Amino acid sequence: MYELCERLFPICRSITGDGVRKTLQMLVEVYGNEINIHEVPTGTKVFDWTVPKEWNIKEAYIENSKGQRVIDFKNNNLHVVGYSLPVDKFVDLQELKSVVYTQPDQPDAIPYVTSYYKECYGFCMSQNQLDKLPEDTYHIVIDSELKEGSLTYGEIIIPGDTEEEVFLSTYICHPSMANNELSGPVVATFLAKWLNLLVKRRYTYRIIFIPETIGAITYLSKNLQYLKEHVIAGFNLSCVGDNRTFSYVESRYGDTLADKAAKNVLSFYYPDYKTYSFLKRGSDERQYNAPGVDLPVCAICRSKYGEYPEYHTSKDNLELISPEGLLGAYEVYQQCILSLENNYSYKINVLCEPQLGKRGLYPTTSQKGTYDAVKVMIDFIAYADGSNDLIDISNIIGVPVNELLTVIEKLEKVDLLTRCD
Repeated sequence: MYELCERLFPICRSITGDGVRKTLQMLVEVYGNEINIHEVPTGTKVFDWTVPKEWNIKEAYIENSKGQRVIDFKNNNLHVVGYSLPVDKFVDLQELKSVVYTQPDQPDAIPYVTSYYKECYGFCMSQNQLDKLPEDTYHIVIDSELKEGSLTYGEIIIPGDTEEEVFLSTYICHPSMANNELSGPVVATFLAKWLNLLVKRRYTYRIIFIPETIGAITYLSKNLQYLKEHVIAGFNLSCVGDNRTFSYVESRYGDTLADKAAKNVLSFYYPDYKTYSFLKRGSDERQYNAPGVDLPVCAICRSKYGEYPEYHTSKDNLELISPEGLLGAYEVYQQCILSLENNYSYKINVLCEPQLGKRGLYPTTSQKGTYDAVKVMIDFIAYADGSNDLIDISNIIGVPVNELLTVIEKLEKVDLLTRCD
């Protein structure tokens, strides 16, 4: 996963354009299966929005009067304001400063700045670099194109035994930022590879790679009714590459099956995780939980977007993420999926406690300590009354779902347990 991040990092992505297409093609190569690519033309009406023009850029730079490049897009694609119009002109220092953006509270960082829906141009550099520029004449160049084109997104459908779906959404629309941009699609791609290897899948899995906000709105405008009828749980994958913490962002009311699975898994695997209410939303969970959309979608992040100092700056680089951070997020999402796959209600088939000893499930001699060996099974049986699903029981008795699967297998083998759909 980390190696894929390294390959994807140099690509200049935006909400439209060839950077998105190149990113999707790399994901196809790694996934090894088909990712359905969709193109939605400029001007398409998507609810209250319109698909914008397509933007592509070849190069950009600022030169001083000696022909020395002060900044160069080739060195860092954050140096250009996203969706900048083309420009080729000479300006003095005062005019240059009027089109340069910095992050004064982080004077050595290049900020990430965009202007998707108002046509303009601009450059970004560190505050320290701007402060050192002398009075001079500067040549500013942006070789870009804003044209009638399309918005591109990718979609993976992995069929299961039912048409009920688990929905995973991630975005591919930022330039060179590692945690905020690359970690989500990379983890999602490897989850898709793993899902394809499962011998049996209860649910169908829908995984989409979209430009943030406008991509989610576009996707919903084409698929909303189907999603409302089939999605039972969903997650927005964003900022899952560092190894500082885990963060959970609730759905609008925090009461969906996805919320339930996320809280259960994180409580066992990272009990110190941080919880953010929907009032702290910021990514595409905004769209999926919008009134009238109401999809059961929450988010699990590492350091949550907007909450870590490197966010939306050049400091969000490959040094911020790690193989361990990516793997941790991958494993947490795996456990969420496995919890959902096995989340049936169960009912014990006898009244009072079953006699486990005659079924080989309890020690044949009893002394202090022997009960401890089967306590998990006894506790599971106590709450297997048909009204609690597996995640409920896991929460009540304080045992992770994956450890309860062995208990279920043993009880089903001796016909003590009935699965209630």
